[in-house]
Amino acid sequence: MMNFGLVLRNTGAASGPEMIEAGAETAERLGWRSVWTTDHVIVPRSSVVATEYGRTFEAIETLAWVGSRHSRVRLGTSVIVVPQRNAVLLAKELATLDVLSGGRVVAGVGLGWIEGEFANLGATDRFHQRGSYLNETIRLWRHLWSGSAEPFHGEFHDLSDYLFGPLPAQGGGLAIVVGGFAEAALRRAGSLADGYQATGIGPEALASKIPAIRAAAETAGRPMPRLSARVDVATNGDNGGRFAFSDNGASNVTAVRAFMDLGVDEVIVAFRPNDAEGLVTSIERFHRDVVSAFAG
Repeated sequence: MMNFGLVLRNTGAASGPEMIEAGAETAERLGWRSVWTTDHVIVPRSSVVATEYGRTFEAIETLAWVGSRHSRVRLGTSVIVVPQRNAVLLAKELATLDVLSGGRVVAGVGLGWIEGEFANLGATDRFHQRGSYLNETIRLWRHLWSGSAEPFHGEFHDLSDYLFGPLPAQGGGLAIVVGGFAEAALRRAGSLADGYQATGIGPEALASKIPAIRAAAETAGRPMPRLSARVDVATNGDNGGRFAFSDNGASNVTAVRAFMDLGVDEVIVAFRPNDAEGLVTSIERFHRDVVSAFAG
């Protein structure tokens, strides 16, 4: 079975409550599985992504707002830039959201890549250690969310005398999904995570990455992570060289089937209209032309 998720419009000039609510309401009404937020905090004005991410509604708070209004969709981060944040505070925020939403959180995580954003957050040194920080964070979250009172000694965190609560409604099973393209990200997904989320790549490119994920999982004695794919709908045919869905429903169905053949069980779709009415129309058209082909 193929599930579908929606990237909420929490970034860019058009972002805001109306757009976020329009997307969430439509996704839930149509029976889509999940909604997802994008994470940036304070990108440099000079950054090439300043227009796209200069206005960003905070990822976890946005999901809390959406989760209070819509009770059926799962709530995911795609992806939270863990190394520019405090890992313990993040563990608390995600656990709290999971409890308040009745166990609907999916913690998508990544490294980040904008050094200037780390600098703006006072985390310049961590930018060069972000892989190690993320690996340790995943282990720390598992430890805290399990309810363990045992000490945790790591490179970045040293906890001996602590109480952590509330625990997530999903407990230590709250899903952690890794994003990224580098070999280290693939190894991280296989050895530490519950899932891997590809972004902006098609089935052929994803197929080339799966063996590294599987090998890392086997080496760690863990099951193969679930696979998901985040894909833009590029109605003008231009997506900066990245794989995207088009206006052609038949070709999109073919692409989703190709993802499915690889073991992908959720496709997460991002739409580009800058008004709520256009966004709803685009989602409904995609549902009619593509999602309905996978019903049942």
